[in-house]
This record gives sequence, C-alpha cells and structure tokens, in this order.
Amino acid sequence: MSFGIWYKFMDRAKIKKSEETDRRGLAGLEGHIYGWTTPSVTGVDVIGAQDEDFAINVFIETLDEDFWFTKDLVEVLGPEVGAVFSLDASENENVRLPDGSWKQRPKRQ
Repeated sequence: MSFGIWYKFMDRAKIKKSEETDRRGLAGLEGHIYGWTTPSVTGVDVIGAQDEDFAINVFIETLDEDFWFTKDLVEVLGPEVGAVFSLDASENENVRLPDGSWKQRPKRQ
C-alpha cells in the first residue's frame, strides 16, 4: 500500500482552513510533522473527512499538542533549517541541514 508520502519527519507544516479546523481553532497554525499512521489500526482521532486510511501527525508548538489530520488539511512548508530534536535518554541531538538531512551533535547545555 502506497500513500505517496511527500514529506519528511520534522518538516514544517501549516494546517489548512476547513469547517472542522476553524471550529477547533487550528486553521492557519503551523507545526512540525511527526509521522503518519493508518487510523483503522491505531484508532487515533483524525481531523478531516477520511477518504483513505491515512493520517498525518502534526505537533503544534503554540498549543504544545499534536493532532492527526487527513492529508488534504496539511500544507507541507518544507524542511526547517536548524530544527533540532533529541531523545531524553540521549547525549546527542540532531539538527536539520539546508539539504534536508540531519547532523548529530552533542546536546547543548
């Protein structure tokens, strides 16, 4: 099964305007893409009309919360150069480079 994935982990994304995103106060907000899932397997609550068994997870920093959206509600803005992610148990962090790849470095104090 192919969903034509056109984005990468931690790409910047903007939530598109729809009746449901407006009602929830999410339209126009930006965040980072964390991944995707098949809702029929995971049972996540998806925002948007589910025409296919696919949802994208976007973490919205200003709300400190992530949401699952149908792909028609997510505008991918592309890689955010300088974005950083790390795991709590790791001594390293990863920083996004201009070409979209990641470079590992020691965590900054």
